[in-house]
This record gives sequence, C-alpha cells and structure tokens, in this order.
Amino acid sequence: MLDNSNVAPGKNKTLRCAIYTRKSHEEGLEQEFNSLDAQRESAEHYIEAQRMRGWTALPDRYDDGGFSGGNMERPGLRRLLADIDAGKIDVIVVYKVDRLSRSLLDFMKMIDLFNEKGVSFVSVTQHFSTTDPTGRMFLGILITFAQYEREVIAERIRDKVAAAKRRGKYCGGVPILGYDVDRDNKKLLVNPDEAKTVQYIFRRFIQIGSAKKLGQELNEQGYRTKAWTTKKGKVREGSEWNTAHIYRLLNNRIYIGEIAHKDRSYPGEHEGIIDRATWDKVQAILEDNKPVKVSMARTKMVAPLKGVIRCGHCGCAMGPTYARKNGRHYTYYICQKDSKRTVSRCPLKRIPAGDIEQAVIEQLSAVFRTPTLVAKTYFAARDIEQVERERLFKQKAQLEMELSQAREQALELMKPGSDQPGKAEMLTTVNRQAVELSKQLTHVSERCRAYRGNSITEQDVSEAFQNVEGFWEDLFPVERNRLIRLLVDKVEIRETGIDMELRTNGLTTLIAELAGLACEVTERRASR
Repeated sequence: MLDNSNVAPGKNKTLRCAIYTRKSHEEGLEQEFNSLDAQRESAEHYIEAQRMRGWTALPDRYDDGGFSGGNMERPGLRRLLADIDAGKIDVIVVYKVDRLSRSLLDFMKMIDLFNEKGVSFVSVTQHFSTTDPTGRMFLGILITFAQYEREVIAERIRDKVAAAKRRGKYCGGVPILGYDVDRDNKKLLVNPDEAKTVQYIFRRFIQIGSAKKLGQELNEQGYRTKAWTTKKGKVREGSEWNTAHIYRLLNNRIYIGEIAHKDRSYPGEHEGIIDRATWDKVQAILEDNKPVKVSMARTKMVAPLKGVIRCGHCGCAMGPTYARKNGRHYTYYICQKDSKRTVSRCPLKRIPAGDIEQAVIEQLSAVFRTPTLVAKTYFAARDIEQVERERLFKQKAQLEMELSQAREQALELMKPGSDQPGKAEMLTTVNRQAVELSKQLTHVSERCRAYRGNSITEQDVSEAFQNVEGFWEDLFPVERNRLIRLLVDKVEIRETGIDMELRTNGLTTLIAELAGLACEVTERRASR
C-alpha cells in the first residue's frame, strides 16, 4: 500500500508537488475558468498551506480534459508517470481520489509505482493516512466506490442511448454524408447536395456491383467523404474514398430513415434519402458478393454459372477448373463432390465451360426478347441515363468554374509587383489544385462525351437483347454471374443434355439490373 513517509513532519527538504486534474467530458472546458482550473486552484492552496513543510507546486500542468478515469489512456497521466519515472516529482496532489483513477486495478498499479519511486499521493478533499490498516482500508473503499460509480454511470448512459434509439432519436457520432446535424435540437437534417451524392453512390453500386471500382470512380471524379466542423470550430476535411467508406455508407440504415441499435432498427425522426427498393437491391448485391469474394481469392476469374450449375447425377454443385495447353487457357465445370474422390465415378467428367455457357445463353435469349421486358428495361434505363447525364454536366460546370478561379488566382499571384506574404507557397498550392481539377475535369468530360448524342433508345435495348451474344461479350465476368443468378434458379447437367429452371420472381430487380447494365454497356461502347 502507499507509503507517504517522505511527507511526514520533520523532513526538512523541498518537496516538488505535481498537480493532476481530470474531467470526464469536454463540456465547459472552453470557459476561461473551467473545472480543471478550479481543481488546480484548490490543490495550489493546499500546497501553499504546507509551505512550512517544504512543499512547492511545480509549474507543469498535468490536465486531462474530456478523458475517462476508467483507464490509463490519458495524455496528461502518461506525462505525469513519465516524469515520476524520471525522478522529477516527490508528491502528487489531486482534488479527489477518483480524479486519478476510477479503476481499482489501475489505481493499485499506480500506487505500486509511487512506492517504488518514493512518491507520495495526497487528496485535497479526502484526508486519509495510509500508514495504518484503517487508512489503507478507507482508501480501498473510496476507490471501490469510484469504480462502482463509473460502472453505474456507464450502464445508465447505455440504457439512455438504447431508449433514445428505440424512439428513433439521433444520438450523436461523427456526421455522415447526406446530413447536417442540428446541434440545438439534436436532429439530422438532409443536406440536399450531399444527398444527391449518396443517391448516386447507391445507384452506381447497383450498376457496377463493386465497391473498389466505385471508390476509384468517386476519387477520379473529385468526390470526397464528409467534410464537417466540430463544436469547437475545427474543420475536418473530407478524404479520398476507400472500400471501407463505401461499405459503411451502403450498410447505414440512417439513409432509409431508420436508427440502428445492435441487431435491431427503429423508425427514425429524420427523413430518409434512399428508397426501400434501392436499399434492398444494394443489400442483395452485397450479399451475393460475399461468396464471389471468396471465389475471387482462390480463382483468377468468376465463372458465369458459378452458384447455379449442378451435377445431374448426385445433385452436387459444379465448380470451375482451369487448364492451360500450348499457351491457351481452358475452363471446365466439374462435379465438386467427384473432384474430392481419389477415383472419379461421375460420368460427366469435365464439361467445357464455353459450350455449356453458350447453351444457357441461347435459352435465355427467348427471355430477353420478351416485348414487356424490353419496354420496361428501356424506361428504367432512360431514367437512369437522364439522372446520370444531369449529374455529370452539373459536375463538369462546377469543375470548370473552380479551375477558372484557380487560374485567375495564379495569374493574380504572378503579376509583376505582387508582393503578397507567402507568395511562393500560395502559388504552389494553387498550381497543385489546378492540376487536380484538370484531371477530374478530363475524366468527367470523357464521360459527358459518352452521353452526348448517344441517348439510349428502345431500339438499342431491343437490338441488344436480339443479339444477346454481343451484349454478353460487353459484360464483365462478375456482371455475367450476377445476371445469371437473377434469371436462373438451377442448371442441371446430364449426359443427355441440360435442364434449366428459371426464376419466376424478382422481375423488378431483373429490370433494374438489365437497365443498369444497358447504360453501362452503352457508355463503354461510346468511350471506345
């Protein structure tokens, strides 16, 4: 237990006293005289009263504003312990014991360190002597109650947050793209400009189905994550997108007007900016992508029929296998169950992927040529294209204006006689911004050109579906696999032929998927 013998009367030496202060939250710390100052002032008065015993307060401040006493991850405390280790401190003075720690375990560790270094510990408002068993018991009780109080407060806060979320209230956190925070009323307000970006991200993900590719596109077009200002006025700039940002956004139920708590969600007070149908499509693609990710880690590409093709003899799934001969790559489907046997017993052996995929496509051609499907796909694609065109041209105009402003600023700085302070640094910054804006403008302009004069027509959709093989060639393997899984429930292979079962539900999802792919293919062809 703590040894305070070095502060006992009769020791005529100067004792260097370090004052440690702590406050659990940041509320009120911006005031000129705050809680930390009040704690320090009390400690200074106490030290002054002990001047005759050689006590003197050190000028260094060991303050932790906005840090919990439940752990030792506090910068002020770390500095204090480092200075104790360096032999710079003789006495630690705090306003109350729980300012140093609310954890019995942490407190006992620190007391051991104090004893090892010959440092004394004093609480201004809680007088106790640790030189006898009664004092040590009293100190242990104080810390135990401090820990109990911390745990009760934490439980109360958790209950309060859970109750607030059940009522659909916003409970704070880092602001998210698409919303501003009304700090007075603690509510989320839709930010119209950011909401369009969020809607674009959801819509675009449905089209391409890849978070990585979507993140690259967003960065190339100059989009950044949420920029916001803290309560203290600090500006947090937006950063480049990565896949973690994309997945976090796509899984955030706030965008459909709900508040999530643990594994449940509740209707929120705020307005949703993503409709339920779009949300469901995105979640379905995310769910589908999970096995695809595993597959991609083991294979070089995603087989279009993976997930639907089955062996007609044992009913087991068939998977792709690859071979190489004379510099050429060959893909086959084999029975997964038979592939694990030491001696093959499946009469199918290896099925060439090209042959079976061609047979499936030919059977699907009849589905694609259905007039109703063509018409509905065209109308959906036209809506997607219109929204995308408006967004791109608006973004292009914005980038042109920002680039023009950057050039004017550069010219102003380079004028003869211009002697602004820090001119060289400002010019470097402006030039860097201009280069970045030029890159973004080039990328957006290329996409605008792909849309200019190339509006999708019903005839385009009809011709694309008449020539399914050509349309198929323009799709990436992942897109082919997703389309097949939307259309086909099962493809069963036998020696005598194939049996194929189509899905009879999910027409709306299929049309949205086809419309997105039709727009994507049109843009790819126009960009060539």
